[in-house]
Amino acid sequence: MNESAVMHEPESKYCFATDKNTVCLRLRISKSDAPEKVEVIYGGKYTYALKQFAAEMKRVSGGRLFDYYTVKLKLDDVRFVYVFKITENGKTYYYSEDGLTEKFDYQLSYYNCFQYAYINECDIIKPIKWMQNAVFYQIFIERFNIGDKDKDLSYINLKWGDIPDPKSFAGGDLKGVTQKLNYLYSLGVNTIYLTPVFKSVSNHKYDISDYYTVDEHFGGKAALKELVETAHSMGMRVVLDAVFNHCSENLDKFQDVKKNGRKSKYYDWFIIESDKPFKYECFSSCTYMPKLNTSNPEVRKYLCDISTYWIKELDIDGWRLDVSDEVSHEFWRDMRRAVKGVKSDALLLGENWHDANQYLRGDQFDAIMNYAFTKACLDYFAFGEFNAGRFADKLNELLMRNTDTVNGMMLNLLDSHDTDRFLTRVKGKVDKLESAVALLFFYTGAPCIYYGTENAMEGGYDPDCRRTFDWSQENKDTHLKGLIKFLAGLKKTDDFAQAELEIKSCGDLVIAKRRGDKKTYTLILNGGGDAAVNVTDPAICLNYSGNKLFKDGFLIEIKDKEETQ
Repeated sequence: MNESAVMHEPESKYCFATDKNTVCLRLRISKSDAPEKVEVIYGGKYTYALKQFAAEMKRVSGGRLFDYYTVKLKLDDVRFVYVFKITENGKTYYYSEDGLTEKFDYQLSYYNCFQYAYINECDIIKPIKWMQNAVFYQIFIERFNIGDKDKDLSYINLKWGDIPDPKSFAGGDLKGVTQKLNYLYSLGVNTIYLTPVFKSVSNHKYDISDYYTVDEHFGGKAALKELVETAHSMGMRVVLDAVFNHCSENLDKFQDVKKNGRKSKYYDWFIIESDKPFKYECFSSCTYMPKLNTSNPEVRKYLCDISTYWIKELDIDGWRLDVSDEVSHEFWRDMRRAVKGVKSDALLLGENWHDANQYLRGDQFDAIMNYAFTKACLDYFAFGEFNAGRFADKLNELLMRNTDTVNGMMLNLLDSHDTDRFLTRVKGKVDKLESAVALLFFYTGAPCIYYGTENAMEGGYDPDCRRTFDWSQENKDTHLKGLIKFLAGLKKTDDFAQAELEIKSCGDLVIAKRRGDKKTYTLILNGGGDAAVNVTDPAICLNYSGNKLFKDGFLIEIKDKEETQ
């Protein structure tokens, strides 16, 4: 065996509890190795020398270089110890804290076995139950819909439907969102993620000057209250955008620093590099967005108070956390304790574009925006970097970054206000967009539709990806819109949402299969090649699209579980 590839780490993404009596294990091996059998030999910490139990592990593809063996164990004794037993080419190996060896002494196991010494209930990462069936819809408020026609419209400088620039104001507001809740509900959406709503001079509101005031262009606090209450009455949730890495230069605290310098009691609220000339850290290179010093306990309390205020005041359902990877871990721990203390099932969703495992261990975020999934889809559908095999490997590899609990809460997306529109990236090919949307709903986690995707909206990089919504398309039924409704309906069923996912490739096809208690759901993708594929194997699947010879397309099959056994 390739010993250098074998990997396991207790109390990590390789070993985690899902409840007080259940533990999940993963063992990584080289993709080139092919053991006949992999088992975990486990038992109680104080009885292991005398009595061991064995459970066979299941092989799961884990990427280009590695595969994983996984198992879920129900424990009578939660003082849990274990080693792995690997059989390859008729030879037996053991993997323990000593690494890979040809023998293991159970009588002396207390020196070198792996252990999860005790499953303390408060240490278990708790899933947010409503995320299991969540279908998100991201709204860039300024471009979605004008609801209040009686407001002061003098600030609007963009005709609805024209292409925006960075300084454009089209007039979208919160009342406009409320007016379209029935439309969103009919689409299958049950969770709305709004870009920032608080007072700001920009159209995007990521430079906030008052965190306790909803921007007047959006209709103020009353409009946000009406939106949340109406959404809740329809069984829908609302997640707001928390911009806590930086603020506006117009924030009163920063203005006090500019005026009083080191004499300001807020001087240490920011990261000041020099007084003369006045230099400070900011978001990116935007000097109008000074960076908040979240190493300062006063700043952490200030922001925690904001995060709990809006939950207490309006009962919002969570926060998307802007530029979350540049904020101190200590602040996120403080915020989690504060928010969960007020509303235990409020979502904390980080904007981390990279592997964020260190934030996802139960003390900071619930999940992140899964931009790694976005990039994998672009590499397959848009850029031609992945063939079917490499794409399937990558999708599996991403699932190994975090625990199963966290994977179930990840926000999967194809595009957002910070990226080119997916349809533009695939050169306007709606069939490729539809295939990607199908995978978006099949993949483990919560799907997020960026506003207008259902109408095949195009757009390049910011600000072009922030065009106004075309409401002339509202009542037009298209295959894409019907597909989203169909998939959203599946996602809301527990059988589909709780089903175990398996992803593999078969020639030029990618196959994603979810095995529920009642049904088996299969998706076949042909999104990377130029040739049409004739699907003749009845074990592969049914089609939603209506034909079994397809190019840049997909097929979906739903069968009763008895038929697939």
